[in-house]
Amino acid sequence: MRAPKRIEQKKIQEVASLLIPLQGQSILLPNVTVAEIIPSSPVQPIENAPLWYLGNFQWRELTVPLLSLEALNEEPAPSIHSRARFAVLNTTGLHNDLPFIAILTQGLPRLARVSEDEISEREDAENRRYDLMHVSWAGEYTLIPDITAMEQTFLEYLHAND
Repeated sequence: MRAPKRIEQKKIQEVASLLIPLQGQSILLPNVTVAEIIPSSPVQPIENAPLWYLGNFQWRELTVPLLSLEALNEEPAPSIHSRARFAVLNTTGLHNDLPFIAILTQGLPRLARVSEDEISEREDAENRRYDLMHVSWAGEYTLIPDITAMEQTFLEYLHAND
């Protein structure tokens, strides 16, 4: 008697993501992290704020802080221009009063369907404080930012300036 052949199916798991252009680089974020990409809108600057805190804007009747990932990583902060967008990000829940933060982007994002065999960590890049991982995806060099660290830094700034 022959043993029945066991059919194994390889599960191909893709993560729907966005490749978002920044100044001089791009970031890769899962769609569930991004609440919405919106055109730039008027920003209320905050007096004596650090360079990375660009100000607040109104979105869906909420006040959302706009941050610069570049400036957080000690690079020059980009300017808000006509092609700029705001990527409104869901926060990780460190504080209930901060459901969203936003980062300034430099154009329209592209949809990215990321699978395990298309992405690899790059060992040739040094992570900065707000970099979670440098990766190659589908032949492109990109960065996965540390949203939790960004959120924590913003909350520490708010607490120090209450």
